[in-house]
Amino acid sequence: MLAVTVIAGILFTWCVLSRRLALWSVTAPIAMMVAGLALTSGSDPPLVFDLGDLAGFERSVEVVLALLLFVDATEVPSGVIRRERRVVARLLGLALPLTLAAAFLAALVFFPDRPGWVLAVLATVVVPLDLAPAAAVVRDRRIPARLREVLNVEGGLSDGIVSPVFLLCVAAAAQSHTPGDDYAEALLDAVGAAGWAVGAGAFVGWATGRVLRRSWARGWTLPAATRLAVLSVPIAAYTLSGALGGNGFVASFVAGVCVAPALRQLPEGTVTMTDDLVTLLTLGLWFLFGQLVGDEFWDGFHLSVVLYALLAVTLVRLVPVLLALVGTDLSLSDRLFLGWMGPRGVTSVVFGLLAAIELPAAGGGDFVSRVMVITVMVSIVLHGLSGEPVGRLYARHRRTAPEPRGAE
Repeated sequence: MLAVTVIAGILFTWCVLSRRLALWSVTAPIAMMVAGLALTSGSDPPLVFDLGDLAGFERSVEVVLALLLFVDATEVPSGVIRRERRVVARLLGLALPLTLAAAFLAALVFFPDRPGWVLAVLATVVVPLDLAPAAAVVRDRRIPARLREVLNVEGGLSDGIVSPVFLLCVAAAAQSHTPGDDYAEALLDAVGAAGWAVGAGAFVGWATGRVLRRSWARGWTLPAATRLAVLSVPIAAYTLSGALGGNGFVASFVAGVCVAPALRQLPEGTVTMTDDLVTLLTLGLWFLFGQLVGDEFWDGFHLSVVLYALLAVTLVRLVPVLLALVGTDLSLSDRLFLGWMGPRGVTSVVFGLLAAIELPAAGGGDFVSRVMVITVMVSIVLHGLSGEPVGRLYARHRRTAPEPRGAE
C-alpha cells in the first residue's frame, strides 16, 4: 500500500507543476519513470515490486494494453485519414512492414546467436510508436499541423496493426523451445486466436455503437452514462474474446475501430473517462519501467544492445519512411521529420513485458526485455532532446520561406 501512496503522491506533484515542467519537456511518463528509477534502484531500495505472480501480472498488463489500444483506435480523426489517405496508407502499408523487416535484419546482425523467432519478437517490440513521451512535439504549433495530424493517426493505428504480428511471433518463439517444434500448430492456434479476437471485437464495437447512437438520438441516456457505456466496450470485447479463445487486446482495438463512427455522433468528451483511466494505468507502468531501467543499469551495459537500440530508433524507421513517402507532395524536410519522430513508449514496454512472461528465460524472454528497456530509454533521450530544436527549425523555415504569389 505504501508503494501506491508514493506513486499517487508523485503523480499529484507532477499534476500541480505540469505547466512549469512542460517548459523542460518533462512529461508525466518521464516523471514517473525517473521516480521509479530513483525509488527502486540500489542494493536496498525504498520500494521493490515483486513480479512473482506472473499470471496475475500478465493479465493486468494485457488489460492496460487493451484499454490503450481501444482509446487509440477511437481517437484517430477520420477527417485526417480521408484527407491524408495517401500518406497514411504509405506509412502503415509500406513503411511499417519495411520497418519491421529492417528491425529483424538488424537484430540478425547484432545477435546472430539468438533464435530467429525470438529476433522476430524483438522486432515487433521495438517498432510500435507511442507519442506520449514526445507529447510536446505533437502540441508544438511551430510544426505544421498536417505533420502532427499524420503522426497522431500513425501512432493510433500502428500498435494495433503490429499486435497480431507480435502474437504470431511469440507463439512461434515459444513453440521453438518445447518438444516437437510443431510450428504449424502454434501458428494456426495464433491465427485462430486472432480471428476470434477480430470477430468478437467487431461484433461488440458494431453492436454497442449502434445502440449508443440510437439511445442518444432518442434522448434515452445522459452524457455521464455514455461515458460509462464507452468504458464498458473494451472490457466486453476483451472478456468475450478471451471466452472464445481469442486475444483480448486485439479485440479491444478492433472494437475501438468499429465503435468510433458512432462515438462521433455522441456528446463531446464521451471517451474522456476511458482516456483518463488509461492515462492513470499507463503511468503506473512507466513507474514500473523505471525499476526495469534500474535493474538493467545495475547489471551493466551490453554494447551490442545499445548499438541495436540506437539503430532501432533512428535508421530502422527513418529509411523505410523516406522510401515509402517518395512521390508524395511532402517536402524532404517533412519526410525527414516523419521518419525521425517515431518515439517508442508504453506499447513497447507492454510487448516486452509480455514477451518476458511468455518466453522462457533461456528462450529469449530476458533478452527481449533487456533490449526493450534500452531502446525505450534511447528513444526518450533522443526524441525528447530533439523536440525543441526541430520546432525552432520549422519556425525559422516559416519566417524565411518566400510568400506565395499573390499574397498581400
